[in-house]
Order: sequence, then structure tokens, then C-alpha cells
Amino acid sequence: MLENCRNARERWGGVSELIDRWLKERQELLVHYCDLSGESDFSQADALKEKFVRLCEVLVDYVSTGHFEIYEQLVREAREFNDGGLELAGKVYPRIEQTTEIALNFNDRLDGRELSEAEMKTLFDELSRLGEALETRFEMEDFLIEHLHNVHAGKVAPA
Repeated sequence: MLENCRNARERWGGVSELIDRWLKERQELLVHYCDLSGESDFSQADALKEKFVRLCEVLVDYVSTGHFEIYEQLVREAREFNDGGLELAGKVYPRIEQTTEIALNFNDRLDGRELSEAEMKTLFDELSRLGEALETRFEMEDFLIEHLHNVHAGKVAPA
């Protein structure tokens, strides 16, 4: 996943400051995700919970930026150029929304409470599901950026 993030930044870096910032947030999210996914000692609940809290903070910021900034820009461009982009977005956004639900449900699992070792193990199982959802999400987001923004990059003023 981290390699795909680098490839996306190489392909789209510089197209838009907003997208560049968002892809940097994606990379930060992946760093936190990878840091947690490598853990195997569930007895350090406090330290692990701190890592989960930080992951969730970055996760919610990333998802929010996508929905309230990036996607709005992409839809605006699709509407402006009226070249089939709105229909494409209409097909892809519901799939992205499914990954949003997984991310928000994962975030809600922490809910500011103490977690037992058993609950921590369950959270790690859900971390794997979150990783799969994020990978799917990143692929769809990259697809949208390529088909709704890059095709117009020469015609659109930088954000």
C-alpha cells in the first residue's frame, strides 16, 4: 500500500496543492496503519490504545478531507467540463462511501474507553479489515483523480 501511495504522488504530485496535501495525509495514515499492524504484544494496552487513537485521528481527518474538499472539487470540475465525469462519480462514490462506513465504525470502536486484552485482539482483527477497505478506497480515489481531474489538469487553475 505504501508503494502505491508513492506512485500516486509521483503521478499526481503538483497537479493541485489540495490533492498533494491530501496524498501526504494518506501517506501519514499508512505510516500509522503499518506501525500498528506490525504489533504483536497485546499486553501493552495503554501504548497500543495511544497508537490506535492517533491512527483514528488521522483516519477521520483523511476521510473528511476526501468527502468535504477533494470530492467536491472533483465534482465541480466534472460539472464544469460536462464530459461524463458526473456519471462516473455517481458510480464510484457509493463504493467509496462503503469504505467510509468501515473507517468510521472502526473509529467508533475506541469510543474513549479502556480496552481489555481480548478487545485489543478484536481491534487488531478489525484493523486488517480496515486495511483492506483503505486499499480499495485508495484505488477508487486514484481512479477518480485520474479520470475527473488529470484529464482537465491543463484546463484547470491550481487549487
